Amino acid sequence: MDVFLSWLFSSKEQELYILDCMAYFMNFMAAFIFVSLLFQNVPYGRYASSKYGFPVNVKFAWFVQELPSLLLPLCLVFWTSSSKTSLLPNQLLIVMFLCHYVQRTIIYPFLIRGGKATPFAPFALAFVFCVYNGYMQVRYLSHYAEYPADWVTHPRFITGSAVWLIGWLMNIHSDHILRNLRKPGETSYKIPRGGMFEYVSGANFLGEITEWAGFALAGHSAHSAAFSIFTTVVLANRAVAHHKWYLAKFEDYPKSRKALVPFVF
Repeated sequence: MDVFLSWLFSSKEQELYILDCMAYFMNFMAAFIFVSLLFQNVPYGRYASSKYGFPVNVKFAWFVQELPSLLLPLCLVFWTSSSKTSLLPNQLLIVMFLCHYVQRTIIYPFLIRGGKATPFAPFALAFVFCVYNGYMQVRYLSHYAEYPADWVTHPRFITGSAVWLIGWLMNIHSDHILRNLRKPGETSYKIPRGGMFEYVSGANFLGEITEWAGFALAGHSAHSAAFSIFTTVVLANRAVAHHKWYLAKFEDYPKSRKALVPFVF
């Protein structure tokens, strides 16, 4: 893989420059998507539409689209001369990233019960994003990110790591609640209850937003910050859409429940 990367980039300086540009472009895309989502929900799940392409089995779609965020980082760590992976801060940040995508790629898809097929267009875009972001995050952390020797004891890293863990656990627990709303063979929607769903309609989205905000705080880079911003834009919109949908569908939906931020929004 080193040979391929050396063919793509003439020097480490050039690759780092490209990685920085990728982070800035992700911020630009977040702004563009924020505007576009004011007029259209992301078309998968309950908002799926045939106009966005032929249907892809939901389990297959989740597994394949998330796979690059697991395989590509592993290749970058183990099949290249990853000069920074011997450093503890870099190791821990890479582990945070991989923990999410091990669960999201290998475990989550195969626990889905029911679920609508994913149109090809959002499936393909998600796959491209995972290639893009998997390379950007882990190539930077494994080859270029430099932290002070005491970074793992710095309040920013400790706080960010704790926030990441809280978000990761919240996301997994919320997915568990949603998954178990349906008995085997059921496809109808129900009101989620328990955990953070007692406070917000998008508890699973809040968990993932929290997770990557913590990752960005601990990583202290333009690359992790761009990922956090992009995630927040997409998932906050989805949480608001879900909240409106629940209110319209269920007359007995808890009126005190907010969309994304407990007691606030």
